[in-house]
Amino acid sequence: MDHPLHRPPVVRQVCELIGATPLFELCRTEGEARLLLKLEQFNPTGTAKIRMARQMVLDAEERGLLRPGGRIIESTSGNTGLGLAVVAAERGYSFTAVVDHHAAADKLRAMKALGAELVYVAADGDEELATAAREELAERMAAETDNAYFTEQHNNLANGVGYHPVARELDAALDGRVDVLIGAVGTGGGLFGTGGALRRTVPAVRIVGVEPKGSIAFGGPAHDYYQSGTGTPEGATIGAMVDYSLLDEGVKVGDVEAFATARVVARRTGLLIGGSAGGVVHEALTRLPSLPPGTTMVALINDGGEKYMDTVFDDDWMAARGLLSPTAEREVEETLAKLRRLPTSQDTPQARSPHTSQEQI
Repeated sequence: MDHPLHRPPVVRQVCELIGATPLFELCRTEGEARLLLKLEQFNPTGTAKIRMARQMVLDAEERGLLRPGGRIIESTSGNTGLGLAVVAAERGYSFTAVVDHHAAADKLRAMKALGAELVYVAADGDEELATAAREELAERMAAETDNAYFTEQHNNLANGVGYHPVARELDAALDGRVDVLIGAVGTGGGLFGTGGALRRTVPAVRIVGVEPKGSIAFGGPAHDYYQSGTGTPEGATIGAMVDYSLLDEGVKVGDVEAFATARVVARRTGLLIGGSAGGVVHEALTRLPSLPPGTTMVALINDGGEKYMDTVFDDDWMAARGLLSPTAEREVEETLAKLRRLPTSQDTPQARSPHTSQEQI
């Protein structure tokens, strides 16, 4: 098996570039508790979900559910669809994405550019999240189309398997020193696929799930939310990969706080992260000061912010929906300023003594 932290120098398919994503230390406390971000936007398509998209297709092929020249169908808010579009192109399939206008426009445009057929369940101007309607239509289309396969990401166990390599990467990069794993919960595949595999080698790792306020996986009340690609809206079925037996704690973060965090992280670090990733980082920053000295907390960052220029990073879009909050952004800035310790000249590789070990740095 290839080393989990190695990418081949020359590849022939885009999917060979999946994995070996970096860890970014966002901040640490005076007690050396640190927050590391697993930057999954360094995968092709800029998202973690290409990992599970590939695994779902490989699993369908192995089980004889998808034959040469067939059509893949999925209900998606964008990131899973981007991954499936790449896999379909590489393996000779057609791909139909069943979508709504709640998805970021850049994701929809990118899927189309990659050859996907987009089928909408809502009219232009309707921004409501329509997960249940999308899934019903995708299932019906697959049943009515010859040699078609509905990957059904919310209930496909191959989804979780696709994230097992993330656990191997974390274990290898940190030599098993992962104390807290925190991530967004949508289908559940990312956090619980990673967390379940990580628990086999790091049994004591604490797993914290984050969903938007308004989502129902961790209870009500249910209401609309703007964080895309995460959560379980009212009327949708909680994903089969949401494994409550692995979950130590489930929390909710509102759109205002999530988006404020993404915007501040971009301004203060130069790192663009997505809206739901902002929710994960917000919760992680809240927890970090109270963690024991020497704790390592890893936050799963499922995608970058480049797809959200028209939404999270657009002041007019934010203000029109009551999401723009200078107060929330100022609070995040203050928290980050207290915790983020930038490298000094003594920390640069050129300044290190050749006899200085990584443990001493």
